[in-house]
Amino acid sequence: MAWFRKEKQPLQAQKRELAADVWEKCEGCGAALYVRRLEENDRVCPECGHHFRIGAVDYLRILFDDGFEEEFGAELRSSDPLGFVDSKPYPLRIEVAEKKVGKHDAVLTGAGRIKERLVCAGIMDFGFIGGSMGSVVGEKITRMIEGAVEREAPVIIVSASGGARMQEGIFSLMQLAKTSAALHKLSDAGLPYISILTHPTTGGVTASFAMLGDVNLAEPGALIGFAGPRVIKETIRQDLPDGFQTAEFLDENGMVDRLVPRHELKSMVSVLLGHMC
Repeated sequence: MAWFRKEKQPLQAQKRELAADVWEKCEGCGAALYVRRLEENDRVCPECGHHFRIGAVDYLRILFDDGFEEEFGAELRSSDPLGFVDSKPYPLRIEVAEKKVGKHDAVLTGAGRIKERLVCAGIMDFGFIGGSMGSVVGEKITRMIEGAVEREAPVIIVSASGGARMQEGIFSLMQLAKTSAALHKLSDAGLPYISILTHPTTGGVTASFAMLGDVNLAEPGALIGFAGPRVIKETIRQDLPDGFQTAEFLDENGMVDRLVPRHELKSMVSVLLGHMC
């Protein structure tokens, strides 16, 4: 009996740890989901359709035939132009984010194929400092768009961002104009741009390239807007409609062209490019 009592507690602790790895609670309906099933469904709840947030590498796998054939701006690294310090120095935040995400900034940019069609793309990752847009993000997206013009290829950008990166101040805000100007060159070249809005797409990203698509698609349930609802409510001194700033609300009011579930994204993009190219 003494041996049994000694082993019982570690076994219980092991069981709790295993359960946390095997099951995940849905933020939409509260269902307990088998993690392996959830991953196989591209992290979309099979019960209610809630779209869990995923990273840039996951979208790269979902959208492209075989990843990027070529990457743009992989050598770029964020600097600290303002010597910004809040609770942590900015360089330390960058270091922590790099270890967390396994990438050097909040966007992957490159060229690859979607159903054999060459496409240039930027895919943002909210896991890297909230997907915020600093000078590196703006430069990588701009280089990607310029690469598309050179290759006469369409552009796709998957947005997931809290907006401009405050640690870079005006250098971050300059990227709104920079990326928008690059998209103007793309338009002048007669090349299409499809914008995919995921949860969340806010701030300076919404105020620049995210809403400039020839076609703007959105994942169900995504938060899309500029300022937060509380700020808007206090500014206009009016109650906001139910569902304000959700993808569904924007779809109903003509701000996005279509809601597209994650598992339909690749097919929808391929169909659109077939008509636009």
